[in-house]
Amino acid sequence: MKIEQNISLKPYNTFGIDTEAKAYCSVTSVQKLRDVLQNNTKDFFILGGGSNMLLTQDIEALVLHINLKGFEVIEDNKDSVIVKVMAGENWHEFVIWCLHNDFGGVENLSLIPGNVGTAPIQNIGAYGVELKDVFHSCEAMSINNQDLKTFSKEDCQFGYRESVFKQHLKGQYIITSVSFKLSKGIHKLHMNYGAITQQLEDMNISEPTIQDISKAVIAIRQSKLPDPKDIGNSGSFFKNPVISIEHFNSLKTNFPEIPSYKISETEIKVPAGWLIEKAGFKGKRFGDYGVHNKQALVLVNYGDANGSDIYKLALLIQKTVKRLFNITIETEVNII
Repeated sequence: MKIEQNISLKPYNTFGIDTEAKAYCSVTSVQKLRDVLQNNTKDFFILGGGSNMLLTQDIEALVLHINLKGFEVIEDNKDSVIVKVMAGENWHEFVIWCLHNDFGGVENLSLIPGNVGTAPIQNIGAYGVELKDVFHSCEAMSINNQDLKTFSKEDCQFGYRESVFKQHLKGQYIITSVSFKLSKGIHKLHMNYGAITQQLEDMNISEPTIQDISKAVIAIRQSKLPDPKDIGNSGSFFKNPVISIEHFNSLKTNFPEIPSYKISETEIKVPAGWLIEKAGFKGKRFGDYGVHNKQALVLVNYGDANGSDIYKLALLIQKTVKRLFNITIETEVNII
């Protein structure tokens, strides 16, 4: 078990924040994870793809980089397949693998940054599809006793960017693999969310396949979201808030153009990006950090910004949105 000392975490987080790990270990097998936990059950920090966090300080604990790899078809039926994917696999590379094998269900989730193992924690979603829609089960190791446990969809208690792993089981388990139930042959396509239909028309595609849906989603995302390889970011920094219909109707008096998505008879989801743009932050830059000029949901590191400055900007955005709209927007990114 190789443990390195004083390692820069800049290559391991998509914001490109240059903080340091006091100690670092790349975990490449389930047994290695068990071994390291037996000796470090408290003083450690779990690192996956580094795509959903903002580092604001050095990590004094042992950083465990979950680097488990592998794909395995564990059940193959006429109309569906169950695929087990190890936690360290890159999410988008998993999507591409599914498309190559004509396995449907994750095409709308193309180009989401991060690794497979962290996807269930926040129930990732995009363009009308959430991870829970294709989730079969996951295996996770107990930090306390190093036992492996299988969690069903019901066990995970998925909600909007939520799961049991962010609630009462937070910090108790490390996900080692995720199994997905995907379609074969005849796929149910999700095209009615966002600009997918228009993008397909622009691509002159009238009878789309799951591969075409993926290409459309990628084109839309690339037109709006910066590539972390070019500009440091963690994608959407804030969750879309859900408010009461009464609150929404009162806002329409002053903001008749406010967009919305009906959740239920009593609740409305409002795009956080619209609120932030309306508050005047879209494209605003503060030295080496700021808000992206094409998507107000995305906070960016243009060079050598530190996490504390970006966090202060996030707090300012939250305070301003609250003052203008009486809406609290929560961070989707974990603040470390």
